[in-house]
Amino acid sequence: MRRQDPARAIPTVTAPAVGELGGYVVDETGRIVSVNDCALKLLRLTLEAALGRDHHELLHRDSGGHTGPRALCPVMDAVLSRAACSGESLCFLRGDGLLLPVHWTAIPYPAGNDSGTLVLFHPCPVEVSAEAEGTLPELDRLALLAETTTSLTSTLNEQETVDRLAHLVLPRLADWMIVDLIADGGDIRRTHVVEHQAGRLLRRPELEGPIPAVTAQSPLPLSRALRGSGASLAGPQVYQGEPDSGIAVVQHELFAATGMHSAAIAPIRGPREVLGALTLGRGHNPVPFATRDLSLLEDITRRAGLAISNSRLYQRQRRISETMQRHLLPRLPDVPGVELHASYLPAPDASQVGGDWYDAFPLPDDTTGLVIGDVAGHDLEAAARMAQLRNMLRALAWSEPHPPNAVGQLDQVMARATDLATATLVLGRLAFSPQAGWTWEWTNAGHLPPLLLTHDGRAEYLHTPNSVLLGTGISVARGRDCVHLPPGSTLLLYTDGLIESREHGIDHGLARLRRYAAAAAHHTLGVLCERLIEEVRPSDNDDDVALLSVRVPAVQAPDRPERHPTAR
Repeated sequence: MRRQDPARAIPTVTAPAVGELGGYVVDETGRIVSVNDCALKLLRLTLEAALGRDHHELLHRDSGGHTGPRALCPVMDAVLSRAACSGESLCFLRGDGLLLPVHWTAIPYPAGNDSGTLVLFHPCPVEVSAEAEGTLPELDRLALLAETTTSLTSTLNEQETVDRLAHLVLPRLADWMIVDLIADGGDIRRTHVVEHQAGRLLRRPELEGPIPAVTAQSPLPLSRALRGSGASLAGPQVYQGEPDSGIAVVQHELFAATGMHSAAIAPIRGPREVLGALTLGRGHNPVPFATRDLSLLEDITRRAGLAISNSRLYQRQRRISETMQRHLLPRLPDVPGVELHASYLPAPDASQVGGDWYDAFPLPDDTTGLVIGDVAGHDLEAAARMAQLRNMLRALAWSEPHPPNAVGQLDQVMARATDLATATLVLGRLAFSPQAGWTWEWTNAGHLPPLLLTHDGRAEYLHTPNSVLLGTGISVARGRDCVHLPPGSTLLLYTDGLIESREHGIDHGLARLRRYAAAAAHHTLGVLCERLIEEVRPSDNDDDVALLSVRVPAVQAPDRPERHPTAR
């Protein structure tokens, strides 16, 4: 015959009237060193049977009569952390074998020459059942945790993570959600105070903002959570009296402003550090938080901590990648009388480093080489290939009497000396002579055509024949062309991230760029490039954008561009 678990057979006694307050003192190890007469009476124990005993093993039971793990016991957590906290939904085992449901409070207390904890308790006026211990039934708890995991891990944006968290816990668990996050430098900021009111979630920005630093000595719940201690319950009474830190002042003001009568506070932990704290509060909901709610709260904060940690790691990588990308891109040289401006916008949803690039450098004949290019990819490999290609092109252009011819040589070198697959670019030479004024001689290897803007708002794309991209293995005589640049005109070199869209063809993007560029041609180069990125770049494009713009001086010269015969 199957034997009955004796712990499950322990009956629960009817609670005596509230007003009888028992108390005992434990030392740092959790052993009872002192106990009052009321506690002995309530627990049906003799003084000899209580002194020297481990209070967790002697007394603490769940509603089924089980002795839980010490690490999950809220009273033991208070003893070990020397924190003032309280709770319910706990039973003490009486000397006659019956369970006594209690409400308890633990307070740091001197025990002789050592530090100890005073545990005060009184019987609960009603019996505690397993169903009453938590706010949600077990299936609902599991469903909430599954939804939390799915929702929070599907974004790498910290702000969005916390916004999603509010929709998950309000009003299912609480009326209020407060999130305090620790920045990389150690500063703490109350980033979210959200209230559920009349079916809507309302931010309370007047309660948000920086909060004081955590002190190592404060035993109060939020300070403990921000140091990484376990979850605990709190109410406005916890923060009454003389504050022990600036955080206590902030918390007192929070409870007063929100009207919360009960709160549960848990640390938000990442894999290696404490990231902040989550507070759930109840004001309109009359049911106070129970001890069993803390385990659910910690499950939620573990998932939130992982999501926030991943988001911060991703953002750090983005910043590092962007810094690397910007260092790989060159500083523009000084060209007397000519304005040069470059803009680079990383891919919004990639690793912020990629193959779009520009270059500008002096040539041996006192002219200036200008390049725009694109190597496939948006990762570190693409950036490395881009740097390799740029350096080779600079060397070839420097040694070539007609720099645009360097593109053909580069194509041959790529096939034999690199692992580069394909790339596109425009290489040109900006030159000035008293007879011809400013001229632009260029060749195009599969890239989008440069755009020439006159000062009066006309726009023309500059096409060249045999515009074959690099790396195809096709032997072709690459065409080059030369155009006169009218006084005050602007030459715009750009990459496909500026115009390509999933919804429209390339011709639509080129027409849009031409129209917007012509309308903004009278602005400074900085404003021109900024407007083109803001107004022309399609919202569904997740590619990098590189822009290189050149404006020649406004001196007397023919109004319209005059093409020179194509040179090969």
